[in-house]
Amino acid sequence: HVQLVESGGGSVQAGGSLKLDCVASRYTVVDKCMAWFRQAPGKEREGIAYIATYDSATYTDSVKGRFTISQDNAKNTVYLQMNSLKPEDTAMYYCAARIAVSTATCLNSRTRDFDDWGQGTQVTVS
Repeated sequence: HVQLVESGGGSVQAGGSLKLDCVASRYTVVDKCMAWFRQAPGKEREGIAYIATYDSATYTDSVKGRFTISQDNAKNTVYLQMNSLKPEDTAMYYCAARIAVSTATCLNSRTRDFDDWGQGTQVTVS
């Protein structure tokens, strides 16, 4: 299994920006399906951004146009750039990984498909 460590969370005013980092250890993000999830109090964990091996990405509707997922294979790091933040974006944000699958499979993954998870980083928008 891989260890995933998120960072970059914090408190920001509505309309502001944050960038989350997820560093993977013990294996590279190359040939992996990576994603960002979030979970607000009392709500289920939801996938918000997915990125496949060759940088194809997809987003849930609520963040489309505001968030961007990217990866740096040399640094074994996946990023989530979050712009135009809203109070409803407040949640614990998690990075997740699963072993290499096709691009289509990756971008249609569900929560239970992911094998490895980070500890989470809190994002609060007021």
